[in-house]
Amino acid sequence: MPILRKVPAVVVRSVPDSVPAQVAFVGHRLGAPDGISAASAVWQDAFRSLGSIVTTIASEGTADHVVPLDESSLEDLLSEQDLVVVENCCSEWSNPLETETLARLLAGRPAILRHHDLAWQAGGSQAGGSQDDRPPPDDPAWTHVTINERSRIELDARGVHARTSYNHFDLDPPVGDRDATRLALGLESGERLLLQPTRVAASKNVAGGLLLAAGISAVYWILGPVDDDYRERLDQLVSRTTVRVVQGRPDGVTLADAYAASDAVVLASTWEGFGNAAIESAAYRRPFAIGPYPVGTELRRYGFSWYDWHNVGALDRYLADPDPFVVDRNEKVARMRFSSSDLAQDLLRFVYRAVN
Repeated sequence: MPILRKVPAVVVRSVPDSVPAQVAFVGHRLGAPDGISAASAVWQDAFRSLGSIVTTIASEGTADHVVPLDESSLEDLLSEQDLVVVENCCSEWSNPLETETLARLLAGRPAILRHHDLAWQAGGSQAGGSQDDRPPPDDPAWTHVTINERSRIELDARGVHARTSYNHFDLDPPVGDRDATRLALGLESGERLLLQPTRVAASKNVAGGLLLAAGISAVYWILGPVDDDYRERLDQLVSRTTVRVVQGRPDGVTLADAYAASDAVVLASTWEGFGNAAIESAAYRRPFAIGPYPVGTELRRYGFSWYDWHNVGALDRYLADPDPFVVDRNEKVARMRFSSSDLAQDLLRFVYRAVN
């Protein structure tokens, strides 16, 4: 039986009053500037707030243990854990050996398999979907969690029961330094800045973001790294646009600084498992332009006031004469449904399923 630690009464309401003492998070890449790492970090903090000791294990990034995800590396690291959270490693079959190894080591043990992208989706396996569209491995001891309803429904159709837990966010983030960041980027006073706060891959539709930037006469700032297989294409796009493009984050510039420096945020993507920028923009009170990715449509139904990425005129008019209603509404919706302050209570329900 797992070792359980009592949770303070202030945390527990209508769920069992215990959580695993030792929780391991396993991912291909953790502690990196990408959406999965960011979403995993929020779960890690929530488990810590419940009293769990959290260990992170990844083959890339910044983790407690950066090791190959093979049996010789993982067997001892996982043996003492009461609960293992697998961040997308068993979702795509992009590395069948890793998937099979984790499935074998976790067989019959409490585990939460968290699915950010699935093999057959446009974001799975290097943003092109996978020819291997098997559902993730399953076991009676495991709980499957998706970050959107679309994925839950698609898993259910393939015989895998899952529950949905949308990504959660700090809705009271630190205030960034707008002036210093804009100075570091070489922006003129009054010059517009359109932020793409993500990594760059084919599914991000950078071409669409550049068209929006040109339409509103803005500098285009791509905050995250570029996938190796997309570097050549990005260079082509940048060479052909009249928009000034800034790539990467200057030393010392935080995510809060980036949002503070921006005038608007865009995620023109054709696919996202979630699209963290959609909620981050609400937290930082910036207008948001969204692409056609299906999960964005799902999130939009909660009542967000977002701009379509191709509706240049609407965003241009907002920037010329900002309406506080837009950012007020988005912040209100985000607080009602996506606040990290509510996550610990939600996690306890998954924990109860995983350890019983």
